[in-house]
Amino acid sequence: MSKVKPTPEFKTEAEERAFWKKHDSSDYIDWAKAQSVSMPKLKPSIKTISLRLPEGLLDSIKIEANKRDMPYQSLIKSWLTDDVKQSRNV
Repeated sequence: MSKVKPTPEFKTEAEERAFWKKHDSSDYIDWAKAQSVSMPKLKPSIKTISLRLPEGLLDSIKIEANKRDMPYQSLIKSWLTDDVKQSRNV
């Protein structure tokens, strides 16, 4: 295995970003020594989308959400999450 190069000191985050765009991290980091980390307080990025639904369907979702005492958007996210997890296990 070749010797790992020392990582340069960066003055700004932009400078660091520019450096890593042009350089392969395997030249600077021994990935064989990498360890998994857990970041339990890290929140996933959220992206706002626009979703067109028939009014009747949206009304039904809102009624179901009301029965569960939760916002309808949260219910939709919960259903989508469950469905995607189920699809992966098929």
